[in-house]
Amino acid sequence: MEIEVDTRSPVPHYEQIRSQITRLVLTGALPEGTRLPPIRHLAGHLGLSNGAVARAYRELEREGKVVTAGKKGTTVAPTDDREQTDGHDKDRAKELADAASTYAITAHRLGYTLDAAGAALRKAMTP
Repeated sequence: MEIEVDTRSPVPHYEQIRSQITRLVLTGALPEGTRLPPIRHLAGHLGLSNGAVARAYRELEREGKVVTAGKKGTTVAPTDDREQTDGHDKDRAKELADAASTYAITAHRLGYTLDAAGAALRKAMTP
């Protein structure tokens, strides 16, 4: 699992970790049951505090992407559990529409065509 954190970014460290792990889970690069690195190990590897990694893992668990089992560690949640925890379909559809709108605005501002923006999205969602 390759996670990188830009310490100069205004995005909080825990959020950078959370979003990268979410992407790996949603694209299938981290299949269900995959054990995530222990908090201390990942924090040491990234040069961050244990608290930043712990918060990312808590957020992922709250979202239903991972399951924490004490000393057994944190693993990627089964697909069925993720679907149930993600909330109602309307909420999920609204969240996706909001994200798509933000993405479209960014792509347009940067001067990308619909085809180029779509290609970038396909690449991001492919393991």
